[in-house]
Amino acid sequence: MKQLLVASIVALSSMTIPAAAEPITLLGSNDFAWETTPEGVAFAALQGDRFAESYQALVRLPAGTVSPPHVKSANMYGVMLQGEMVHYANGENQDTARKIGPGSFYSISGGTAHISACVSDVPCVAYLYQDGAFDFLPVQQ
Repeated sequence: MKQLLVASIVALSSMTIPAAAEPITLLGSNDFAWETTPEGVAFAALQGDRFAESYQALVRLPAGTVSPPHVKSANMYGVMLQGEMVHYANGENQDTARKIGPGSFYSISGGTAHISACVSDVPCVAYLYQDGAFDFLPVQQ
């Protein structure tokens, strides 16, 4: 666990993240402006416009959500805060995918066809950083 935490901190600290507009930004959990997609996935912007540039956000998936196979152009990095998720390459079996929970780190390289699923009984919440604008490009399974 200690090695995972160190690896997560190193990975997150090596990212190029634009300087904050304010010297110190403090947001309490009630300050987040959640925007929910028609599929029920919610995003709370922390920094950047996710449709135009690299960004940081919280993402919340309802329990049981399974994405269709898709790719994203940008590299994605996340730290789980609540629930359990699996991320696995398109064509692999969800039943054999490794579950990750709170405190776990994940990264998915841009252009990798994958499926993401919230496999817990509670919603999944993660801190998310993408090094480019958000897109969601469905692929054939």
